[in-house]
Amino acid sequence: MSNTIHSSAVISSQAKLGQGNDIGPFVVIEDDVVLGDNNRLLTGVVLKNGCRIGNDNRLHEYTVLGGIPQDLGYSDMRSYVQVGNNNVLREYVTINRASKPEKATVIGNDNFLMTQIHLGHDCVLGNRVIIAPGTGLGGHVHVADRAFISGGVMVHQFVHIGTLAMVGGNAKITQDALPFMITDGVPGRVHGLNVVGLRRAGFHRDEVRALKQAYQLLFRSGQSLSEILDQLAQTSSPHVSQLADFISISKRGFHRE
Repeated sequence: MSNTIHSSAVISSQAKLGQGNDIGPFVVIEDDVVLGDNNRLLTGVVLKNGCRIGNDNRLHEYTVLGGIPQDLGYSDMRSYVQVGNNNVLREYVTINRASKPEKATVIGNDNFLMTQIHLGHDCVLGNRVIIAPGTGLGGHVHVADRAFISGGVMVHQFVHIGTLAMVGGNAKITQDALPFMITDGVPGRVHGLNVVGLRRAGFHRDEVRALKQAYQLLFRSGQSLSEILDQLAQTSSPHVSQLADFISISKRGFHRE
């Protein structure tokens, strides 16, 4: 199947295009771009040098991928934006390429980024992440699978947001956001488990109960963090173990209740 390309699109002869792509008006694709199959690029999309795009993605109007990092220490070098499969990027999404040579800003699969979202250099998004309008992620932010980040959230560089975390609207996130929990406010505070998200993800009530017990131990027991982690390490729940591991490797500390 050949590609459908609007007559006003500007596509470098050096770019590598797969099959079945629908490329709309005023799209710009620069030299060092690899575009997979069955993608739809709507009006004004820009794919700059270093973009590596998978299959079945939908890029809405004026999305710009691969812009140079907004980093005062950056000097011109070859780096990338890597996008997986079946992602939806709505209007005016911007994603900067990595700040180090041969490194990539990475977007996984099945993610939904709503309008006017910015992802800074060296960010890593997992799979099935949802980010609502007007949110910005600083450089080197990692977002784990199935996290939900509401609108207007500002995330500090180097922050990690855990699996199935929910971040409330207009929150200020300067430390790591714990997996399976709701973090909200300015500054961010933990407001309980993300129970709705866990149920939608198919968590059994026993799994939810184990996480509730971990929550009580973490925030209500009055014990030291090392004592709490020792107890969490003895659990048979893989999700509680994941929570304990997340806390153990946190470099910025984590938002608390």
